[in-house]
Amino acid sequence: MAPIPGSGLAKGLAVTLRTMTRKTVTEQYPDTLPELPPRTRGVIGLFEENCTVCMLCARECPDWCIYIDSHKETVPAAAPGGRERSRNVLDRFAIDFSLCMYCGICIEVCPFDALFWSPEFEYAETDIRDLTHERDKLREWMWTVPAPPALDPGAEEPKEIAAARKTAEKLAAAQAQPGEGTS
Repeated sequence: MAPIPGSGLAKGLAVTLRTMTRKTVTEQYPDTLPELPPRTRGVIGLFEENCTVCMLCARECPDWCIYIDSHKETVPAAAPGGRERSRNVLDRFAIDFSLCMYCGICIEVCPFDALFWSPEFEYAETDIRDLTHERDKLREWMWTVPAPPALDPGAEEPKEIAAARKTAEKLAAAQAQPGEGTS
């Protein structure tokens, strides 16, 4: 049996008419911002106060896109007769987002929680050299980092909090008993 001439055209027009009556799902991006999931990987934010310049993030980065410069500073002794200490001071922390592949290894290996995912994704530049963001820009993105998800109410209390609570209770009990251990 031979196909009826024009049946393909009729089927195509039927599909077109059917989809014309449906609501569109296209979001007009510049006018309407997309609703992103809460823990979206956008850009990396730096919480500079937590950075100890351990260099783990730069060493573990597979793309070598993290640049860190620091210097040592001597801290005077806290008590008389104590020794001076030295600590690293962060001079430069930069990430070249033209090289970054957003794997998140740097965030995972940071032992001091200095790096976080920010959901910001609108940081395009016209010149590729402008995609190297210094610590000031990375610090600005910390304000957009969402709060961590709430703990499971049925979960066990963290050991750190339990230990702190026991210590506080012991101190309160010792202060409540006057005259013991004081002269």
